[in-house]
Amino acid sequence: MTDIKTTWQPTTTLAMLHHRAKLLSNIREFFAERGILEVETPLLSQATVTDPHLHSFQTHYYSSDKSDGQTFYLQTSPEFSMKRLLAAGSGPIYQISKAFRNQGESGRYHNPEFSLLEWYRPGYDHHQLMDEVEDLLKQALACSAAQRLSYTEVFQRYLNRDVHQISIRDLKPILASIGVSAENLGLKTLADHLNFLMAHVIEPKLPKQLVFIYDYPVSLAALAKVSHNTQPVAERFEVYFDGIELANGFHELGDAKEQRRRFENDLSSRAQQGYPSVPIDEHLLTALAHGFPDCAGVALGIDRLLMLMSKTNKVSDVISFPIQRS
Repeated sequence: MTDIKTTWQPTTTLAMLHHRAKLLSNIREFFAERGILEVETPLLSQATVTDPHLHSFQTHYYSSDKSDGQTFYLQTSPEFSMKRLLAAGSGPIYQISKAFRNQGESGRYHNPEFSLLEWYRPGYDHHQLMDEVEDLLKQALACSAAQRLSYTEVFQRYLNRDVHQISIRDLKPILASIGVSAENLGLKTLADHLNFLMAHVIEPKLPKQLVFIYDYPVSLAALAKVSHNTQPVAERFEVYFDGIELANGFHELGDAKEQRRRFENDLSSRAQQGYPSVPIDEHLLTALAHGFPDCAGVALGIDRLLMLMSKTNKVSDVISFPIQRS
């Protein structure tokens, strides 16, 4: 039973509160110097992310006549609303926001409510945005230049497989070699298997420095454009420091029809896995159809960045009240 005599207190320190405030000030200065506009968008929305790997908190809004009310969702990121601003001509924008994910995870690196930095650069591709992300992180972490590896390279280096020629059947022996079963873990799709192997096999082996992994398999495209050169790849990147994931970025998909197709595929996958259906964000799709600028965007976890800057071991060290004390 919780002891209210102790759990009223924050899990962080006054020094860490000052550290966080300084970090946020430095982030704002970084973007001000580049002429990037700070914006705010709603945390509550009538629609939410369809990704079967993400689950939203939901609530109900009741109008003055106390009718049945309307379902709203706490956003997993401010992405969709920020893209609507981009379609309306905002130019480059960033946001420091709370985000919410109902993943059932609360521990060393996770809290259901967390702080997110998200920004978008019209006219940039994912490589140009990686340069800017690296500039920000080198300032924050006082680290050396990043190592950049394609997803193909890391898969070959750490699993000795060609990720573009692999099937679920090929991955089962790898899982067996580390003592896990895809069935027991609920891994059904190729994307599920690749995500598991990245998190549990590859990430712990990454160099203990700033690392960018880019150009993902098409099955992991999410909201990224797909290039069709020698080998089709999703123009996506993720950022790691000391093996901890910090950020996820894309050369953003701007095709409304393709985006709808991906949303609908997500809903089919959710149904197959027994997850509840969620409404597609028609506002976003209409904005994309109206005219979306070619741009790249990235979301970066502020709490994890603060953990790495201060060399703490768990996210509760850098936030005032984790979910157990909220």
